[in-house]
Amino acid sequence: MNTTYLLNIHLENTRTIKIGKLGKYRFRTGHYIYVGSAKRNFNHRIKRHLRQEKKMHWHIDYLLRYARIIKIWSSRLPEDNIADILSSMMEAPVPRFGASDSKSKSRLFYGKQPQDMPIMTLTRIL
Repeated sequence: MNTTYLLNIHLENTRTIKIGKLGKYRFRTGHYIYVGSAKRNFNHRIKRHLRQEKKMHWHIDYLLRYARIIKIWSSRLPEDNIADILSSMMEAPVPRFGASDSKSKSRLFYGKQPQDMPIMTLTRIL
């Protein structure tokens, strides 16, 4: 079963970061939400995101070198559905971020975190 997760990320200082093959992007100070999924080994995936030392593999790995995860939620909704919902509430600062294998425009969102997201039925895990 696929488990979707959302990482609430805080970037302390504005900086330009190279995101793998996507290239360099300017990331503003503030809050980001990243939407991801794990088909299996969900706990291992979350632990990997929380580790500082890791091989750069996914787009999110490049951002997490400089930012910190402050909350994590899980959901049973597919990640594309959650990304579509968030895209109507927040800005997508990097096109195709985390979405090279999907129809979503991006899976990274920037701005004030929506206070009410009941349609997603989120479970906080951190």
